[in-house]
Amino acid sequence: MTNHEVEVLAIGAGPSNLALAVAIEESGATGLAADTLVLEQHPDVQWQRNLLLPFARSQVSFVKDLVTLRNPRSRFSFLSFLHAKGRLDEFVNLGTFNPFRREISEYLQWVANSFDHVGVRYNAGVRSVAPRRADDGTVTGWRATLADGDTVDTRDLVVGTGRDAHVPAEFAGLPHDRVIHSSQYSTRIAQYPIDRPVRVVVIGAAQSAAEMFVSVHQDLPLSQPTLVHRSVGLMNYQTSKFVNELFFPSFIDEFHASPPEARRQILDEVRLTNYAGLAAPFLDETYLMLYEQKLTGSQRSAVRPMTEVLAAREEDGEVVLELRDRKTGRVEALRCDLVLLGTGYDQRMPAMVRGLADQVGLERIEVNRRYRVDLGEDARAGLYLQGFNEATHGISDSLLSVLAQRSQEITTDLLDRRSVAATAGAR
Repeated sequence: MTNHEVEVLAIGAGPSNLALAVAIEESGATGLAADTLVLEQHPDVQWQRNLLLPFARSQVSFVKDLVTLRNPRSRFSFLSFLHAKGRLDEFVNLGTFNPFRREISEYLQWVANSFDHVGVRYNAGVRSVAPRRADDGTVTGWRATLADGDTVDTRDLVVGTGRDAHVPAEFAGLPHDRVIHSSQYSTRIAQYPIDRPVRVVVIGAAQSAAEMFVSVHQDLPLSQPTLVHRSVGLMNYQTSKFVNELFFPSFIDEFHASPPEARRQILDEVRLTNYAGLAAPFLDETYLMLYEQKLTGSQRSAVRPMTEVLAAREEDGEVVLELRDRKTGRVEALRCDLVLLGTGYDQRMPAMVRGLADQVGLERIEVNRRYRVDLGEDARAGLYLQGFNEATHGISDSLLSVLAQRSQEITTDLLDRRSVAATAGAR
């Protein structure tokens, strides 16, 4: 077991922390960059690892990559990646702003491989994180213990792991082999035999649920998929250019300065710009798939809107879902073999962050404009949160749209705090 010491430790090599690593790399603070480490629990970088489906596209423009909106001349841009891979001409010829999701994922790995100073450590799952304290109890840093027993000490910790999967209580009692959340889809579905019939029920009405519903037709060729959701019908995202201005990095200042009640109202009104909807082209493709089944007389799939799940249990080797029709109130049982959950993510702070807050005695997790948690005036350590701050920074916080600007703000805060500490030490 080995102990390492760094200045900045970022947990999770997803878009948020890679964008931050780029900003630190380009900041001119070579010493800080060389003392920054990104941890990734897997052996490589993959974006939305278990939903890298062949047809899946990014819903966000490639211009909103890790860096372009902050530094259009950066060597870490998506266009630089395409040029390096010899695909720039062909991509331009596609005439699209929305690359395949797997190409964005490839871009992220390319960035992670391109750093001169920032380090990336793979197969580095984090088992626990604890605060480090001075004799007077002041929080001076953090210690991360990895799955292999190694430890990493750091002054500043950045959590960019994504939210925890949301498994509704109705499904929590099902056996593990009977239920798959979208965050585990590709890995888990590959474990099922493809040579036997399987009745699959997909729960949800958003992009991830619809993608699993479409994909399982190919992944399990003998499956009979049913999509169950509470809404009146699958809907497309709100894509008005006027509403999309809420995803500008410049809107964050306005949102952050608004009172809490106004923030809640705004988030409620713009929910369909990011949640409970599908990209319009994919919505059309899904409808066409269902229509072609009717056209050929091979009705393999079903969609049940305005239907909610009251309970789920295993019985006689089957999963039994108790469903209620919201139009009539009628309750009936639907039997199946496998449940796929497109139920999204827990909107609370991740368990890791809540655990850290408990350890340092925080009653509330309050994040300032530069994404740093308030640990008290005496704290010398920093804790930065990426992607969990919709309540204070707006609906774009969990998306690619603000990565470039957010990474600059965190980098500036890191450098400013070091400048203040150096000045104080010189007095």
